[in-house]
Amino acid sequence: MSDKTTRDHIVEAADWLFYQQGYAYTSFADIADAVQISRGNFYYHFKTKDEILDAVIAHRLAYTQTMLEQWETAGDSPAERILSFIRMLIANQAKIKMHGCPVGTLCTELAKLEHASQDEANKLFTLFRNWLRRQFTALGCKDADKLAMHLLARSQGIATLASAFRDEKFIQQEVREMETWLDACIVSSAQPTR
Repeated sequence: MSDKTTRDHIVEAADWLFYQQGYAYTSFADIADAVQISRGNFYYHFKTKDEILDAVIAHRLAYTQTMLEQWETAGDSPAERILSFIRMLIANQAKIKMHGCPVGTLCTELAKLEHASQDEANKLFTLFRNWLRRQFTALGCKDADKLAMHLLARSQGIATLASAFRDEKFIQQEVREMETWLDACIVSSAQPTR
């Protein structure tokens, strides 16, 4: 038996539809049909599409925070934790190939729309940035924030190009390249400073 409420099901369906179709192209009817509820029941939980968007962003923030906490406890070292981030591209490659990165596509769409929730959605990237910065700092890397932003930018570029070209092999190749880059960062951080 599921502990999920109708509201939870609406948010999960909206999250998936926003990812597949985009926020602008997803209607109340699309979401209600996916959850298989009447419009009246739907409007009981959400009055506007922006309310649904806010709930989806909150859902993604909570999910991302939980994932980062799991990586924190599962990884024995900062390098292993960073590898979890890098290998997320492989774990989600089929979805990425079809729809891009769920964080990147939502943030980009809201920016284009100049939507009021854009700043809230950008907090998803901030979660990743801060977490990666902490990992690079723990590795002893100088310019930890710069490295975190580089890794975020590279993963977003990979997701965008993998989706554009529908190429899973590209994702796998780039993940190997990022793993090599991380090894070089580790070696560099271990070198004595002069």
